[in-house]
Amino acid sequence: MPFEFFSATDTGRARNNNEDSVAIDIASSLVVLADGMGGYNAGEVASQMATSFISAELGRWLTEAASNATDADVRRAMDICVDNANRAIFNAASTNPQYAGMGTTLVVGVFREGRLLLGHVGDSRGYRLRAGKFMRITHDHSLLQEQIDAGLITEEQAAFSSNKNLVTRAVGVEDSVMLESHLHELLPGDLVLLCSDGLSDMLDDEHIGQVLQSSEDIEVLAQALIAAANEAGGKDNIAVILARVQGETGAARSWWPFKR
Repeated sequence: MPFEFFSATDTGRARNNNEDSVAIDIASSLVVLADGMGGYNAGEVASQMATSFISAELGRWLTEAASNATDADVRRAMDICVDNANRAIFNAASTNPQYAGMGTTLVVGVFREGRLLLGHVGDSRGYRLRAGKFMRITHDHSLLQEQIDAGLITEEQAAFSSNKNLVTRAVGVEDSVMLESHLHELLPGDLVLLCSDGLSDMLDDEHIGQVLQSSEDIEVLAQALIAAANEAGGKDNIAVILARVQGETGAARSWWPFKR
């Protein structure tokens, strides 16, 4: 597949353990990122359960069915796999007192020719850089985002809010969860970033976009993002996944629209 992937995580400067988890399945062009929450070690357990379960189950399905699967089929498979992971985490939290209340945010992406199927839960994010234009392609499931949407506060005020990290949707917290998923066009040269709030809370979107234009090497870019977040305080774990669509930037060909 014409994609290049790289991932990295970092504990940051304020935490002793890392509750962020990432997984990439190259064979199926599948990426998964999770940011866990809960008591001692519980968040780490939840995020690792989510990434390992979804990458294995969805990756296997994609490898076996992708050639004949429509985008609607893939979205259904994403929903089913996330639901199964949610139930596994919820059941583990319900039956093990040390894991009570654990859960995780989630971003999962399936890259196909000319498009990205992206699903998310919570406040971990997806972004796209295309020809110098950087934009967020997910919408946080958080109390802060609800306040912004309702016009109660501005984006600028939100940067200083004490309500950061209060998510309204998470995997494993209840016996069911709704994955929000969208279809995005991809063009040669596009760069997609998935990240935990350990990055987006430390750096605003403009700063992230500037860093992503500082090199053509996605490994260098991932490490630069982590370094910038740590320089800004590193108050949380940091996780990033970068995916570049190979091919000449700005190529005229587009696969849009396509069969869904």
